[in-house]
Amino acid sequence: MQKIVIIVGPTASGKSSLAMEAALRFNGEIVGADSVQVYRQMNIGTAKPTPLERKRVPHHLIDILDPDEEYTVARFVADADLAIADICSRSRNAFVTGGTGLYIRSLVEGIFDGPEADTALREELLEVARQGGVNKVHDMLKHVDPESAEKIHPNNLRRVIRALEVEALTKRPISEFHSEHALKEKRYNALKIGLDIERSVLYKRIEGRVDKMVEAGLVAEVEGLLRDGYREDLKPMGALGYKEMVGYLNGEYPLDEAVRLLKRNTRRYAKKQLTWFKKDRAIEWYSRDDARIMKRVEEHLC
Repeated sequence: MQKIVIIVGPTASGKSSLAMEAALRFNGEIVGADSVQVYRQMNIGTAKPTPLERKRVPHHLIDILDPDEEYTVARFVADADLAIADICSRSRNAFVTGGTGLYIRSLVEGIFDGPEADTALREELLEVARQGGVNKVHDMLKHVDPESAEKIHPNNLRRVIRALEVEALTKRPISEFHSEHALKEKRYNALKIGLDIERSVLYKRIEGRVDKMVEAGLVAEVEGLLRDGYREDLKPMGALGYKEMVGYLNGEYPLDEAVRLLKRNTRRYAKKQLTWFKKDRAIEWYSRDDARIMKRVEEHLC
């Protein structure tokens, strides 16, 4: 089974620089696992690696789409598989890094093979939610799949509807499919390194990063995207940094409020990332300056 190294952590934890350091030391290339860095013209708000960094270490799955193109988990896995195969065919090592937890989990464990979406059924369930609220739809899930209802928050309407959709189309709860999927063999022999950082330090880094993004021209970047015809309702335009600046440009609030919102929303996102990654017991957690990281990577790759 192909060996890879995965480096994860919340935004601003230093995972990108660690991946760079490891790739330079161990003859590696980096595969991005970020759902927004795949888009061209979205550079500052995504903290994309600089041209110099990409020259020092080849990066894959960055700048491969225009902002109005759709990118799915399935496509990420297919693209990452091709990139990893290419890297390893040249006797180099693949380092996967990014903050999109679903991408990383799907790369290693595969994608749950459920029924295709039923547009009519989804619209029907969305209408139930519009009329009766998200709790009504969640109560429907409790009735047919209490295990999934326990795990999925009522406000996560997309997941609630998907669980109901699977049960309606297969007459089996989605929790059963997930249990079966968990028993499948992993797709890669992956060493997962997680960067653990004190919360107060992380939040200070986030605030500093946001300030630097604004100084670097984040507002102008968003203006350019809108000017080029990329609508504010596009999925990547709803990403951190972009939605807040769109609000400012639309006159909803002043720039200092946009910056405050971006810092707050980024802190909340980092907390969600940590919650997601902490559930993965295969991740080995270290501090950014822990000398054991490189030794552990060497042990895994050799």
